[in-house]
Amino acid sequence: MKPARGIMLILLAVTVFSVMSGLVKAADRVPAGQAVFFRSACAMPVIVIWLWLRGELAHGLRTQNYRGHIYRSVAGTLAMGLGFAGLKFLPLPEVTALRFVTPILIVIFAAALLGERIRLVRIVAVAVGLIGVLIILWPRLGDGLAGAGQREMIGAALVLGSAAFAAFSQIFIKRMASVERTAAIVFYFSLTSMTLSLLSVPFGWVWPTNAESALLVGAGLVGGLGQIFLTSSYRFADASVLAPFTYVSMIWALLIGYFAFGEVPTMMMLAGAALVILSGVVIVLRERQLGRGRAAMHNLAQPK
Repeated sequence: MKPARGIMLILLAVTVFSVMSGLVKAADRVPAGQAVFFRSACAMPVIVIWLWLRGELAHGLRTQNYRGHIYRSVAGTLAMGLGFAGLKFLPLPEVTALRFVTPILIVIFAAALLGERIRLVRIVAVAVGLIGVLIILWPRLGDGLAGAGQREMIGAALVLGSAAFAAFSQIFIKRMASVERTAAIVFYFSLTSMTLSLLSVPFGWVWPTNAESALLVGAGLVGGLGQIFLTSSYRFADASVLAPFTYVSMIWALLIGYFAFGEVPTMMMLAGAALVILSGVVIVLRERQLGRGRAAMHNLAQPK
């Protein structure tokens, strides 16, 4: 393990994913499904070249768990599409803050689907995170369901739906990680998301301008790089070490939102985001502690 290299890679991944979100948001006229297609199609060459350089283009893509890849890819595609759609309704920092609810939802879904026990620390962390989400949404709730308030509530619902499907996707990856190669998970997700995005063609794809095409191609290329950086980071450090550094994306979202789109965050949004981030960090640290405990018990159980 080389945690310093893993941290550097996760910071690069967070940075390029933030840039990707800014590029997709800038191409505001392009439907979310079409943006997913460009994101996936333009990322494929980057991913294929990466797999070829690693010598995993042939044997690394073999799999016996096609159903698992389908479940993970559908959930991941929906998460991406709903997230891109939410960017059209809400400021980038607010979208980023709401997406931080994913670790909280993973705890809830893992308990419901995998039968994992939730102890007091994680229950409190989940409650704090949900309070943070409510604080972020409170101004939107106060506007009611008419006019601008309705548009923003639609955006919030889309982003929260994106976070939910991202949580499902992570759970599927967790179940596949012990038997599937990382190369296969990355490749089949990109291939499936590109294919599924074509189903949105009847719902109003547009012919992009040269500027919009450049933005979408750029989003796909940096998205592919981000996927490589993210995947590679887990080769050098544990997920529990890397997870807190993903919250750096909030800083990038604030900077990109302010300088590119003139979006000024409110104090209430920042306060809610802080609670959601605190909740996520507590959950990550608790998972790390429990993982060490399980490893110690496993070592004690081994015959000497």
